[in-house]
Amino acid sequence: MATPSESAISAPSAITLAVDCMGGDHGPRITLAACRAFLERHAEASLLLVGAPAAMAGFSHPRAQVIPASEVVGMDDPIEVALRKKKDSSMRVAIQQVKDGAAQAAVSAGNTGALMAIARYLLKTLDGIDRPAIAPQLPNSKGGATTVLDLGANVDCDAEDLLQFAVLGSALVSALTGNESPSVGLLNVGEEAIKGSETIKKASQLLRKAASSDDLNFYGNVEGNDIFKGTTDIVVCDGFVGNVTLKATEGVASMIVDFLRIEYSSSIFSKFAAIVSYPVLKALKRRLDHRRYNGAALLGLRGLVFKSHGSADDVAFGHALDRAYDAARNNLLDRVRARIAHAAPLLARQEPATPVDAGALHV
Repeated sequence: MATPSESAISAPSAITLAVDCMGGDHGPRITLAACRAFLERHAEASLLLVGAPAAMAGFSHPRAQVIPASEVVGMDDPIEVALRKKKDSSMRVAIQQVKDGAAQAAVSAGNTGALMAIARYLLKTLDGIDRPAIAPQLPNSKGGATTVLDLGANVDCDAEDLLQFAVLGSALVSALTGNESPSVGLLNVGEEAIKGSETIKKASQLLRKAASSDDLNFYGNVEGNDIFKGTTDIVVCDGFVGNVTLKATEGVASMIVDFLRIEYSSSIFSKFAAIVSYPVLKALKRRLDHRRYNGAALLGLRGLVFKSHGSADDVAFGHALDRAYDAARNNLLDRVRARIAHAAPLLARQEPATPVDAGALHV
């Protein structure tokens, strides 16, 4: 349900992304290759390449600028170390560019918990939002993707958190797809309203109330298989369940692709079958390729931050850059603010929010 203020939001004329080039499992070897390809795809975009200048000495482009950072947040660094001790890390400096207005969004493949902690510390949460959420997209059988949140930032969530996630996810999908009324499903053990924990039942009530006041397009309860059926555009859940779903999805997709490759190379007949079915196999492999869906938004902050998978190759990291670019170009942050403002009466808590978990799962 788009509000008038959301529909009238105009796109910025130029987009600059701040890239943590040192983060992730592979660092500059992958991030710089992805950045070069990104600049070739987007003639109006600019990049701030954040990291050790020596590591980026061979990179030169008229729309890219190196921003020096002397430290790197390791994938195993505790949050406290990343937040309090490594104040000149490439991750922190990249997010600082967003805070200072030098970039419209930041992208990092680094430590998830550190990224969320630093982003929340520097950018703060939007009014009306207690907890930022991680919102990636998972492929569905309709040929598109289902946005699922939260995928790891918040292990324990209450009903109000789930309502906030639904509002945030609706703004994200609207910005990225142009669908001003994306459908929202609440992940549960069954579709019936009587099923689920007390938290889920209360969240369902809040979501139905939001739908009745034209704040959300709430479909109802959905089950895990509905994510991949594409039953709804958005599925909301707590971070523990969401992160397990994400990892299971990646594992199953890899297993299927590997199985098909082995089967079609095991005999002369199989090789012949592979030639005949190659177009179908290629399409299936592309559909299951999790790299196409890389790049999860950290929603609920006063700035745009996108998380790439830590083991991403240049293709996957490039998709994360594209997703951040599209979000900034379509003014995701203003769309989030507009939806929060419209739903403000429902988002107001009757009780104090539960403390935020200091840790975040790896994505």
